Amino acid sequence: MPELPEVETIARELRPLILGERLAGFRTDWPRSVRHPEPALFSARVAGRRVERVERRAKWILVDLDDGAVIAIQVKMTGQLFVLPADAPADPHVHLVFPLGSGRELRIRDVRKFARVALYERQPGGGIVGPGGVDPLAEIGPEPLAPDFTVARFRERLRGRRSRLKPLLLDQSFLAGVGNIYADEALWRARLHPLRSAATLRPAQERALWIAIRSVLTEGIERRGSSIDDYTAPGGDGEMQEHLAVYQRTGTPCPRCGRPIRRIVLGIRSTHFCGWCQRLPAAERSAGNRALLAAARRTTRRGPRWSELPTGAGAVGARPAARRKGKPDTAPARAGGPAAGGSR
Repeated sequence: MPELPEVETIARELRPLILGERLAGFRTDWPRSVRHPEPALFSARVAGRRVERVERRAKWILVDLDDGAVIAIQVKMTGQLFVLPADAPADPHVHLVFPLGSGRELRIRDVRKFARVALYERQPGGGIVGPGGVDPLAEIGPEPLAPDFTVARFRERLRGRRSRLKPLLLDQSFLAGVGNIYADEALWRARLHPLRSAATLRPAQERALWIAIRSVLTEGIERRGSSIDDYTAPGGDGEMQEHLAVYQRTGTPCPRCGRPIRRIVLGIRSTHFCGWCQRLPAAERSAGNRALLAAARRTTRRGPRWSELPTGAGAVGARPAARRKGKPDTAPARAGGPAAGGSR
């Protein structure tokens, strides 16, 4: 699923393509993708409105309109956003379309139909509210790259927590936007084991983790995200996947010590780490942790991702050429490609 760097890249590349545009309406062939309000009212409310701002909060893209409304977009696992000419070839995986006054369309392509949109209201203080006056972003934690997210503030949030580090970093109420890829990479950079308890960290380790989180997210943005499985931005694929140290590198040499990268399943999520560089303190080698580590020792390599499986005509999100090469091709198969939107 796209994480902070990927969603930030989408927002940055979408901004110059639609800023100042007037929306001519909205249409969908998958009504369940619209959280609020129902699709017909959604279309009526956005029609004629001008796009004033495009930004990101956590893993959400927020498009501010000139009447105070905000279109909230969650790309989820397979959502892709492109701005294309209205007469660009149809794509059966495009389920959400915003026609623009310029004759182009903002299309949301979503193979697995997990992407969601909603219409909320911007508050004077900067927050947004939805049905019942509830802010859907109220429970999301601080932005890890915000100027006011200091090491002192990070320590305050860590202190008193007994969670294992990997699940804690994935908790969006603890920290916004960090997911499976960048949690693994940050822990490797900080030399901290994913099973380690947050309560056992020393001040130097807390600082190292704070630095690692911010540095890997910053690098991810600079490299336009990790194009693993289905992620691509309006301007095409990112390249961070070519610079990952541990994520999906099970069995390959650790870039730091040369020992094989290990993989465990923690909370239904694959977790990748170096058993030498990220050693777990003896005091935390409980029976449960020992079982997970034993399973990691038996793992030699990862299996193929679902998008790499040779499923022939049923391959999800891949064009024939990509299937022959054995890797996913996440660019739109029939929508004219990212270049058609002029985002480069």
